[in-house]
Amino acid sequence: MIKYIALYRTPAQPEAFEKAYFESHKPLIDAVPGLVRQEIAKVTRTFVPGFLGENEPYLVAELYFESKEAMKAAFASAEWQASGANLTEIGGMELVAMFSAEVVE
Repeated sequence: MIKYIALYRTPAQPEAFEKAYFESHKPLIDAVPGLVRQEIAKVTRTFVPGFLGENEPYLVAELYFESKEAMKAAFASAEWQASGANLTEIGGMELVAMFSAEVVE
């Protein structure tokens, strides 16, 4: 299994960002083919304040896929493209660091 992780720093207007994220972006991600599950967590505390400078984490989204191939196919889908366009619209691209990681069980 592999997961795609999006780590968002605190937006200028947290409530407005959350509203847009959960009402428009999350439903688009839910429709991505091959997605096994999506977990979204709001960061409530950092244990080493200032470690990330002014980029303190705010929201973490983890998208799980069965394999690298499934994730690659998902990234080529129209649904993934739509979610990227939406993230740009709601200002999320300016806030996010994205990476993938293989799940070790």
